[in-house]
Amino acid sequence: MITKDDVLKALGNVIDFELGLDVVSLGLVYDIDIDQQNNVTVTMTMTTPACPLAGMILQDAEDKIREIEGVKDVKINLTFDPPWTPDRMNEELRKRFGI
Repeated sequence: MITKDDVLKALGNVIDFELGLDVVSLGLVYDIDIDQQNNVTVTMTMTTPACPLAGMILQDAEDKIREIEGVKDVKINLTFDPPWTPDRMNEELRKRFGI
């Protein structure tokens, strides 16, 4: 059985290339859904709608999830609702950046 923790661990290896930080720590992952057939749907965002590397980041996220044993299919939904703000970052990053 694939868990949300498995998916979060995989996504922790997906780096926002401009910031050099992983998408989980940045708070870019909004939701993870895993159905009974082990299809994974992730809803995530970018730090800005104009992110020039969004396509690469989303493809990397899909590729990393597909590496999880047992995953049947992967769908990544990109959303900007609600918009990302720095307060979505994990506590360690907020402290590092003085937020």
